[in-house]
Amino acid sequence: MNIENFLSEHENKSLLRFLTCGSVDDGKSTLIGRLLYDSKLLFDDQLSALERDSAREGNAGEGEIDYALLLDGLKAEREQGITIDVAYRYFTTPHRKFIIADTPGHEQYTRNMATGASSADLAIVLIDARKGVITQTRRHSFIVSLLGIRHVVVAVNKMDLVDFSQARFEEIRADYEVLSKELSIPDIRFVPLSALKGDNIVDSSERMPWYDGPSLLNILETVDISADRNLGDFRFPVQFVSRPNLDFRGFAGSVASGVIRKGDRIKALPSLKESTIKRIVTADGELDEAFVPQAVTLELNDEIDISVGEMIVHAENIPNVATHFEAMILWLSETPMNRSATYLLRHTSHTTKARLADLEYRVDVNTMEKQPADILQLNEIGRANITTHQPLFFDAYRDCRETGSFILIDPISNNTVAAGMIERPQATTGERAPLEAQVDRREFLWERGLVSPEARINRNQHRGKTVLFVGPAGGKSDLARRLELKLYDKGLQSYYLGISSLLEGLDADIGQNFRDRDEHIRRVGELARIMTDAGLIFISSLERADEYDLQRLKILNSPNELFVVSIGGNPFKNYQVDLVIEPDVSPAEAVQSVVRELTRAQVIIEYCI
Repeated sequence: MNIENFLSEHENKSLLRFLTCGSVDDGKSTLIGRLLYDSKLLFDDQLSALERDSAREGNAGEGEIDYALLLDGLKAEREQGITIDVAYRYFTTPHRKFIIADTPGHEQYTRNMATGASSADLAIVLIDARKGVITQTRRHSFIVSLLGIRHVVVAVNKMDLVDFSQARFEEIRADYEVLSKELSIPDIRFVPLSALKGDNIVDSSERMPWYDGPSLLNILETVDISADRNLGDFRFPVQFVSRPNLDFRGFAGSVASGVIRKGDRIKALPSLKESTIKRIVTADGELDEAFVPQAVTLELNDEIDISVGEMIVHAENIPNVATHFEAMILWLSETPMNRSATYLLRHTSHTTKARLADLEYRVDVNTMEKQPADILQLNEIGRANITTHQPLFFDAYRDCRETGSFILIDPISNNTVAAGMIERPQATTGERAPLEAQVDRREFLWERGLVSPEARINRNQHRGKTVLFVGPAGGKSDLARRLELKLYDKGLQSYYLGISSLLEGLDADIGQNFRDRDEHIRRVGELARIMTDAGLIFISSLERADEYDLQRLKILNSPNELFVVSIGGNPFKNYQVDLVIEPDVSPAEAVQSVVRELTRAQVIIEYCI
């Protein structure tokens, strides 16, 4: 192979950006160092320096190379034996080019981890085989999911310290699979390895013959990320207006998503003026087409006034344009969120003033529970409604990471205080909460039949009601079914809906993870509204219901009411359930107590029983 062919082959290799994350001392830096060492990607002088540093300040033991010293370059990192800042490394193999982000494991540096994850295609989540899935594993996995990373390698490290036990590996795999059901990560793979000893890093380990999967490097070289990029929606934030002479005026930037070709009709935002692409220019010459993430300069056939911060899109495919939207927020500042403050919002190449109008909830990353909150503290995650001073052109983060993300900046200190992922536009509702305003509109436009609610009550001898079983104890579905049968035997119109029936039917087009949970609750609430309007006693149960879910169901079910039965105590701080049933009560007694409370609440007309 001559030098031209070699350079051409090298230039056309695909690029994979990935990060390592996990708890302190899980071996992230050691893993990367070992990967570089076993791939023979270290120069002789680097290796000599590494051996010298390992003898002087290494933590791998006498005579052993401490591969973490390759990444832990800061003096404080070496003194403490931990990673503090994000360290980036570039390397290449015959099959692919890589950019690694070695991120900190300590909770204090979660913001640095999120920074490294923001541009990654794949995440390696390290788990210490001795400790298994811990809080920091959950935190980092949730952030990885939130940031839209679609490929995760769960690297169970330090297998040499558990005698390369297959049983221990399978136990950790099972624990993580339970956790991953709440996450929106379509591609998860598991690899047992020892970063210190080099098992399953580059070559398959002879000490773990029970593992027949690929090595870590093999996964990194072959994982397909081409489908992750949005090639359908062309988005081009203008970063620079290039005018080197009187004969050329072009708009420079990186293609955030989609594909653009010569002759395509485009629209400039916010002016909405249209033109066509005359030329696509790069430092290496003109192109017929450009796609994400290429950096190019676009020349148009018409003189349109476009400046830095504006966006060029296909004329027939424009993004959302709004000043109100909902977003997930990761708070990065030691100064807590201030809802009365005005921040600077940086979105693509555009900056505007913004205010956090409302905080819907805060997420407990250990349980994925949504909790009521007024502010966010350092490293906390929540969902907020944001109002901007100028209109923003954006997509949902799940559709386009570049145009769906933003940062918030303190205008006084100029520090970045939060990172945000846009969920959807928010309707302008004045002082009303968006969901309540939506329900108000629904009720106003509700098309009613000729049978009145009173007529249904007289015929059924009971009112329509939604009875929902929740709580920390099991057996909720069984009690819900028994209640349906009890009411039916009394001649009442009752109907039980199993959640699995909903998941495989009405919810078949959405996932069962945290991100789709709101839509699942919305559909349960709308269905409950219809069933109770038909005069039925609608019965169901919810797993992992939190206060936010119940508040949304209460609003969605209105003007009809919700009757909440909690099994095993009331787990909520601010939501008062209608009935608590202890877990040691017999099913027959439990059902009878629900019937008694429904009678007392005049849902079941007393003389009818």
